[in-house]
Amino acid sequence: MRLAVSGTYSTGKTITTMALAHYTGIPRSAAKTMRELLPISVPGKTLEQCTGSEILMLITRRNTERAVNESHLGDSFISDGSSIHEWIYGTVRVIVGVNPTANTTMENVERTDEIRYFEDVIDKLGVPAKQHALANYDAFVRLPIEFPMVADGHRPVNERFRLLADEMIQAEVDKLGIPTFTAGGTVEERLVSITGHYNLPTVISIEEAVARAKADYDAIDTRSELERV
Repeated sequence: MRLAVSGTYSTGKTITTMALAHYTGIPRSAAKTMRELLPISVPGKTLEQCTGSEILMLITRRNTERAVNESHLGDSFISDGSSIHEWIYGTVRVIVGVNPTANTTMENVERTDEIRYFEDVIDKLGVPAKQHALANYDAFVRLPIEFPMVADGHRPVNERFRLLADEMIQAEVDKLGIPTFTAGGTVEERLVSITGHYNLPTVISIEEAVARAKADYDAIDTRSELERV
């Protein structure tokens, strides 16, 4: 099964996919984070400082890597996110601004010529993003918003961005007709419900799977973009 684990910022996609891969023995697919891509794409800038065209480049780069990684895994993998995610994150920026953190009122930004052009390009990027999802994912697992957003200084988003992204990602998946199962609760509870719903194999105990996932997660390099230059 080609399973995409979906959800907006700070819903636990990474730790859940790590644990699920250990628990089932199904390989995990992931693309570099924006934090990792920025130093090799726009050295010296944070995501908040990126222009619209730079955001588009980062979206394209991340989805290209995602597609390549998935292609090496054949018909069985667990994806941390999906091709829909980066596209929707770009789409929401049309509403709340290229740098959402600067929009303290959380109101819709002025539709300038720059925003309208950004919207047109984002809309076109949605064509291959949706085609990829339809061709490459058998099902989605949606992780609902249950936890506060991680205040790590890296995510240039506000709560309105987060909620809009959550709603729009799922709306697009529903339009594509890809079946979705919502799994909430602790990581352990998610593993039980996901494997039960999709009748996935298990190769180790839940306790061991979660312990390994936490070790993997703790090993992630969380340095800021500028510290990586």
